[in-house]
Amino acid sequence: MQRHAIFELRRYRMRPGGRDTLIDLFDTAFVEPQEALGMRIEGEFRDCDDPNAFVWVRSFADMDARAQALQSFYGGNVWAAHRAAANATMLNSDNVLLLKPAGAEPPFARNLQRAEEGNRSLPASGIVVVSTCSLAPGKETALAGFFSEHARPILREAGARIEAMLISEHSPNSFPRLPVREGETVFVWLECHQDEASLLRCRERLSRNSDWTDHVQPSIDAQCWRPIEVSYLTPSSRSLCAW
Repeated sequence: MQRHAIFELRRYRMRPGGRDTLIDLFDTAFVEPQEALGMRIEGEFRDCDDPNAFVWVRSFADMDARAQALQSFYGGNVWAAHRAAANATMLNSDNVLLLKPAGAEPPFARNLQRAEEGNRSLPASGIVVVSTCSLAPGKETALAGFFSEHARPILREAGARIEAMLISEHSPNSFPRLPVREGETVFVWLECHQDEASLLRCRERLSRNSDWTDHVQPSIDAQCWRPIEVSYLTPSSRSLCAW
């Protein structure tokens, strides 16, 4: 299974009651056709704190492959048949970060194995925490390195599984029909927890770790020009990104 180098973190503002309708469309009509074109749906999520937010992650081999795959999908019969129903569930769909891996380790490594095994039938579970750090231009690589060296070991010891570390991809949008948040610099990490109790235990362990509270967390916060955006998500039934 090919490693992917380009990732979209997509957050949609839904009409009231529209989220589950869209998830049903994804699971019945959109997943396999996109992946047949070389894309991979890394995860689909409900926001635990916002019933009108749908979050998902899609990946591509590279920027050229992204342009070709999106043109084929959004210009094809599947989207034509279902776009009216999909668009009717949404208020907007342009809150999109274009990202790439932060370092050599592939994001969503467990997804590579599950995709190879065809294990979409496994039930999704757990809680995925997405943390987005907004940074000054050119600062993302340094923060990613600091996080990998100092924060990741502490989070792992506290019980979190780091699913992905991603930084901004600054190439021009290769498919302008779908807008992305251009001109931003971010570092994003996704961590997985078995359930809410596991998440709470992890946070309690972090609160008792003086290296985390006195050094690592303040150092990360100090590099961000606004508070870290944190979302707590639960994967949908077809999501690859799960516990």
